[in-house]
Amino acid sequence: MNSKKYHRKMNISRKIHKIVSFSLDEPLSQFRSFISVASSAGSERAIFRSIGGGDETMAESGGGIAHRLASWRCCCVFKELSFIERRRRTRTNLRNASMIPPFNKHLFGSRWRSLGVSYRILSMDAREKSTSTVLESSKHKRVPVFVVMPVDTFGADASGSLRIKRLKALTVSLKALKLAGVHGIAVEIWWGIVERFAPLEYNWGLYEDLFGLISESGLKLHVALYFHSNLHQHRKWGVSLPLWIVEIGKSNKDIYYRDISGLSNADYLTLGVDRLPLFYGRTALQCYEDFIVNFINKFEPYIGCIIEEISVGLGPSGELRYPAHPLGDGRWQFPGIGEFQCYDKYMMEDLRIAACQVGKPEWGDMGPQNAGCYNSLPPGVPFFGDGQENFISDYGRFFLEWYSGKLICHADAILAKAANALRKYQQTVETSVILVAKIGGVYWWYQTISHPAELTAGYYNTALRDGYDPLASMLSRHGAALHIPCLEMMDNENPPSYHCSPEGLLQQVLLLSQRAYLISVD
Repeated sequence: MNSKKYHRKMNISRKIHKIVSFSLDEPLSQFRSFISVASSAGSERAIFRSIGGGDETMAESGGGIAHRLASWRCCCVFKELSFIERRRRTRTNLRNASMIPPFNKHLFGSRWRSLGVSYRILSMDAREKSTSTVLESSKHKRVPVFVVMPVDTFGADASGSLRIKRLKALTVSLKALKLAGVHGIAVEIWWGIVERFAPLEYNWGLYEDLFGLISESGLKLHVALYFHSNLHQHRKWGVSLPLWIVEIGKSNKDIYYRDISGLSNADYLTLGVDRLPLFYGRTALQCYEDFIVNFINKFEPYIGCIIEEISVGLGPSGELRYPAHPLGDGRWQFPGIGEFQCYDKYMMEDLRIAACQVGKPEWGDMGPQNAGCYNSLPPGVPFFGDGQENFISDYGRFFLEWYSGKLICHADAILAKAANALRKYQQTVETSVILVAKIGGVYWWYQTISHPAELTAGYYNTALRDGYDPLASMLSRHGAALHIPCLEMMDNENPPSYHCSPEGLLQQVLLLSQRAYLISVD
């Protein structure tokens, strides 16, 4: 077979994804009307993120979903695009979802505002408005709505074994969601739960039970395979990395990311161990691949009929990025620029090799020494300004290309394995499964020349360089959709001194669609 690149203009089919927050336990009558509005809003696709359940949540919410939505205008909006080349006898299954429309300022008012012929976005302030006017103009367009399961769905019993909490209540809730018009459930599957006690010993029992309940309720599934820990965000009911990984980390902290001060972040394995057999003879990439393949083999009867989308975690919080802005341990606060995370011994060894390859071995001794700290602001930080060896110097360009390149190679390797494992399900439209990758929405200091917060997170994006183009190209090769969270905000919602521009970031990512290309295989 010969592979050729075709730089042609594509037909793009767009879908808006929405994520909002609610509790599974809240009154169905109020939730149903909201679902009815959202699922009739043009050619959108909605995902509703639950934030927990139970009596405690009900008490906090005041017993109604309308009250909760009043304080959660929108947690995430992202778009999925399908690039289809009109070439005879060639079908390329690409769902490169990275492109989001340039939202105008003041878009999210107290009413529905049109984004054009095909788009409408629901303002949370319109939650009590009658749905009749919306349904009248778009009642023929129904939107798939997904609800994210609460993070604390599972709990430990007296013996310490994990189980589904409030099983009967969950069963009733799932049936109620189906009656309310929900299309499916988004479930987070944690490496630290399934392969918890020993390598290659997978226990899918919890998810088998949960998937069975969801399937019996007539709902579909969006599955997120997560390889990170969320203990920093949810100390009471968070999930750690597998315990056998944690044991290895106790004797070798360099399997985790380190900052310039030597502090480690145990939320995700460093990229430096991707190809090192430190985990009972396996590399980190092999651990991820084995997990993905085992999942697909285990739940093969569900894939393509019940499981419609599979998201693969690529870093902290499931996002393809470095933990440059750690939450929960007090090191970083918004709008700090963050710190580079490459100081474990494995990443430093890789940097030394890369420096020698370009004939500059002195560049491999250490990362930037003039890049400030977590809570520094760009003015006065030489590396992000006009200091010696700054971000546009020969050294600066070398380091940032290496730093961001490691991140893209990491995603490329994992998504290649996932796409290959799912290849047989992509033969027909009926069984096609969407592969999804997630990146962070780093929008603060976007209006500066250096974009320091993006640089420390691993996105080599500045006013002088498009850092998302190589990322989108890599995702296109694997037919992966790009999920960008928390980009519903407007520029004027942040203090001007922080130079934030979520709208600018949206516009930049949208423009990638005009430069996207396909690889056609004859």
